[in-house]
Amino acid sequence: MPTLAKAKMHANQIACLNNVKQLHLAWLLYAHDNNDRLVYNLGGTEIKQILGRNQSYNWANSVLSWELDPDNTNTTLNTQAALGPYGASAARVFRCPSDRVVSKLQRKAGWTERSRSISMNAMVGDAGQFTLTGINVNNPTYRQFLKLGEVDSAPEIFVFIEEHPDSINDGYFLNKAYESEWIDLPASYHHGAANLSFVDGHVESHRWLSSRTKRPARPDGAGLPLRIRKPDAADFNWLIERMSTY
Repeated sequence: MPTLAKAKMHANQIACLNNVKQLHLAWLLYAHDNNDRLVYNLGGTEIKQILGRNQSYNWANSVLSWELDPDNTNTTLNTQAALGPYGASAARVFRCPSDRVVSKLQRKAGWTERSRSISMNAMVGDAGQFTLTGINVNNPTYRQFLKLGEVDSAPEIFVFIEEHPDSINDGYFLNKAYESEWIDLPASYHHGAANLSFVDGHVESHRWLSSRTKRPARPDGAGLPLRIRKPDAADFNWLIERMSTY
């Protein structure tokens, strides 16, 4: 049984890597088809606003919660969003098969999963109200990449990342470089690792070092904002270094 469980976990990790790869390919195709401009990467409030206007131009439009909101299970909010026509029209590519986390309320309603496990680096793409001046107000001394050609260190900047189920809400994965706390926390479904894609197209599975980064995958598991102690800073620093450039 332990051997079978380990094999299943490995298979899920490979499937998740493939999903991240497919999302990333759709992201690249969108840019090539839109004069190098990167797809919108909006926060939850603005996503709700555009949906209220019957618009769906964000990369993904589900805003997740632990309640019985239809966003949690409405897969068309993602498959019919901006990346859908470019190869992200299958609901499975937006989630990791290891992510089966729902709240007690949701499980009681018969739910077994939510619609998305993956988010996008907040410093990549047009973030709407956060980048009206071309600078991201959340990290003002770092570059906001609005076009593919602006990324001069493509192998080092991440685009998609698996996010902790208690952290994920919108698809805008944000941490502020000068604050010693996690605002959004990466997932650690794969033996303490998360899958990421990078601008140049490669995907990798990165294993977190600190037990405080590898928080339990449950509705109250993240404990955000999560203060970072100096001995536990390596994971946060690793991700910030791959978030953007000055």
